[in-house]
Amino acid sequence: MSDATTHPGSTVVKASSYGWFHRNRIKLAPWLFLAPALIFFAIYVVIPIFQSIWISFYEWNGLDNADGSSSAVWVGLRHYFDLLDDDRFYTSLKNNVLWLVLFMLAVPIGLGIALFLNQTVTGIRIYKSLFFFPFVISQVVVGLIFSWFYNPNFGIVGQVWEFFGAVPPAILADEDLVTYGIIFAGLWPQIAYCMILYLTGLNNVAPDQIEAGRLDGAKGWKMLWYVVLPQLWPATFLAIVVTVIGALRSFDMIAIMTQGGPYGSSNVLSYYMYETALSEYGYRYGYGSAIAVVLFAIMMIFISFFLWKMWRDERGS
Repeated sequence: MSDATTHPGSTVVKASSYGWFHRNRIKLAPWLFLAPALIFFAIYVVIPIFQSIWISFYEWNGLDNADGSSSAVWVGLRHYFDLLDDDRFYTSLKNNVLWLVLFMLAVPIGLGIALFLNQTVTGIRIYKSLFFFPFVISQVVVGLIFSWFYNPNFGIVGQVWEFFGAVPPAILADEDLVTYGIIFAGLWPQIAYCMILYLTGLNNVAPDQIEAGRLDGAKGWKMLWYVVLPQLWPATFLAIVVTVIGALRSFDMIAIMTQGGPYGSSNVLSYYMYETALSEYGYRYGYGSAIAVVLFAIMMIFISFFLWKMWRDERGS
C-alpha cells in the first residue's frame, strides 16, 4: 500500500525535474559543454595561482620535516621587500621590458609580410610555406638554430664578420648584446604567427569597400590606412595580445640559449623564478613564488586592459 502511495509522488518529482531541464536546456547546454574545460582550468590554473600567492608568504625549501610536518616558516611580506633590494630582479624586470618593447616589432613586420603574400602570382604558395615554416618549429629548435648562428667560430654571423675582415662578436657571451640576440631569435616565429593572423584577416576584407576606395581615389598608403587597416583591427588586436603575453612569459628561448647568462644578464622574470625555486641550484620556493606573483600581476594589468578594450569595442558595436 505504501509503495502505491509513494510511487506516483516520485513519478511527479521526476516529471517536474525533467520538465525543468527541458525548459532550460538551451541555457544549460553551453555550461555542460564548458564544464570539463572549466574544471581543468580551475585545477591546473586558478588553484595553483592562489597556491603560489600563499607560498610567497613562507620561507620554504620544498621539503617536509622527517616527521611529516611542514618545514615552511611564515615570513609575511618579507620576500616582496627583498625583491626591492635584489639587483638580479631589476635586471630581469628590465629585460622583460626590452622583450615587451622589441617584441612588438612582430606586429608591423607580420603585417608587411602578409600584404606581400596576399597576392595571386606564380609560386606564392611556396613563399607562404617558407614564411609559415618558423611557426611550426619548436621553440627549443629555434633556440638551438640561433645558438649555432651566433657562434663566432662556425656560425653564419661569424662568417659574415670575417668576410668583411672584422672580429666576430660572441653575442651570447656579451652582457650588452645577449638579450637583443635572444629577442631577435624569438621574433622569427612570432612574426610568422602575426603574419598568419593578418593573412586570415585579409581574406575577410570587404571587396566592395576596396572598390569604393578606388573610386574615391584612394591608393597606396591611403588605401592601406583608411580602408584596409580598419578592417584588420580584430587581427591587429589579437596579434598585440598574443605578442604581449609571449614577451612577458618568455622562458624557453633563454633556457636553451643562455640559461640566464652570462652572469644573469639575460634573465627575465619567468626564468629567474625557475632558477630561484625549481632549478638544481634553487631551493627558495617562497621567494620564487613572490617573483611569479609579480610577473602574474604585470600580466594581469595587460590582460585586464585588453579585456576591457574588447568589451568596450563589443559594446560600442
